[in-house]
Amino acid sequence: MAFLAVENLTFTYPGKKEPAIKGVSFEAEKGEFICICGATGSGKSTLLRLLKRELAPIGEKSGNISLSGANQEALSDEDSAYKIGFVMQRPEQQLVTDKVWHELAFGLENMNLPRAAIARRVSEMAAYFGIEEWYEKDVNDLSGGQKQLLNLAAVMVMQPDILILDEPTSQLDPIAASEFIQTVKKLNRDFALTVLITEHRLEEVVPVSDKMIVLEKGSVLYSDAPEVTISKLTADSPLLLAMPAAARLYHALSEKGSCPIEIKDGRRMIEQKYRTSIRALPEPQPSSETAPALSFRNVYFRYDRHGRDILNGVSFTVQTGEIYAILGGNGSGKTTSLSVASALLKPYAGEVRVFDKKIGDYKNQSLYRECLTRLPQDVQTVFLANTVKEELRGAEYGMSLLPIDFTRFFDMHPYDLSGGEQQLLALAKVLSTKPKLLLLDEPTKGVDALTKQKLTAVLKSLKDSGMTVVLVTHDVEFAAETADKCAMFFRGDLVSAGTPREFFSKNSFYTTPVSRMTRGIFENAVTLSGARDLCLKNGRKGEEA
Repeated sequence: MAFLAVENLTFTYPGKKEPAIKGVSFEAEKGEFICICGATGSGKSTLLRLLKRELAPIGEKSGNISLSGANQEALSDEDSAYKIGFVMQRPEQQLVTDKVWHELAFGLENMNLPRAAIARRVSEMAAYFGIEEWYEKDVNDLSGGQKQLLNLAAVMVMQPDILILDEPTSQLDPIAASEFIQTVKKLNRDFALTVLITEHRLEEVVPVSDKMIVLEKGSVLYSDAPEVTISKLTADSPLLLAMPAAARLYHALSEKGSCPIEIKDGRRMIEQKYRTSIRALPEPQPSSETAPALSFRNVYFRYDRHGRDILNGVSFTVQTGEIYAILGGNGSGKTTSLSVASALLKPYAGEVRVFDKKIGDYKNQSLYRECLTRLPQDVQTVFLANTVKEELRGAEYGMSLLPIDFTRFFDMHPYDLSGGEQQLLALAKVLSTKPKLLLLDEPTKGVDALTKQKLTAVLKSLKDSGMTVVLVTHDVEFAAETADKCAMFFRGDLVSAGTPREFFSKNSFYTTPVSRMTRGIFENAVTLSGARDLCLKNGRKGEEA
């Protein structure tokens, strides 16, 4: 008997004719690590929430979910609440107390455990997760990675049998995301914990998964071991875009045999099968210098008069008609720089100019009239209406630019859209202000790989029309494919900048999977197309040059 069994599960949201989940069936054994993937709107989040009774959406459901042979509906309130752990996409949504130690104890207090048992479990869990150093901190003082790790610890302290995670790394920088996934795998390995996780960033998740379930329009398309599932995909499949770099390169080169899914296996494939005499791609010719669209000169900012500087003398210039990507760890000052650039925050020293005009000289909201607009990280703050149709009234220009048909969502509340769909809806709204300078804070958060590819095309089209784009992102592959220039923030200052090839080929950890896979073989391959082109230019070993 399977530990978790889902049988012919179908779910339809109120007022919708088409089910969000259609006849889904799968089993999970005790201690299995299962990755659930698919395009934005494929039903991943809906499926996961249906597995957690307390979070199940309202609608019409049929089929059966059972845990250890017991029907989900027959589980006691205690077992349903505590035996099935759930970690959400947005860390702040799950935090319920003000202190780290209280967050760890909160679930146990609700379980009505004795004080001594709570103290033992909390101290043990804090030690396991390495939380002791920030045990007494206010949760608002934590970085995004720390908040998500705290959420995970607060769930695990209740000793669940199943851990469900809905895109838990979507707001984390690449290093924090990797560490988070490795922590989840350690829990899976150490406690035979059954894990079900959805992610758009699959580079770290796929290699540690026992099974991959691929959803398409609410139905199971594939369910098998990751290497078997990926080998079934065709080179033109949109799903392939989300897979690990080694697997994408395997398909791009039309390779045969076992499909690599880890960096080391992709590297071995290149070394064993391809010559490497041509080691670098030529850098593109630099574009002609244009007037500055945004400039920071020795800018300092802090939220608290007695706190540390969040921006610490930062200086940089974005040229008109440039796509400029700002990267860096959680808490490095990236989002704060966008708030300062859009005059939502005022620095205490330094100068900010927009199109060579001091930002303070823009009066009576003139900065926001066809000049500058910003898409915030929390896109729900953009929504003011009860339906998508109302939100998009007057936003025809923005709708025409984006790779999504919003008409099918017209009657839905914006909050009922998936994370990626919310992101695109908000972008359509802000684009309709026809800005000359567009500021984007994590524009690919919750967006599937195919939509990201289309978003890259949209941003490049906007650039060609003369718009300047500054984007803050944790998505290193998106930055490498999209930006003209990439910059790294560290502790409130810009420490390096360059073209994507210059920038990512010099970084060892904050870089793309392709760069890590080809390091030492090629010199500046940072995108899949770059690695593919170098392999093809060199030719296969044993073939005539």
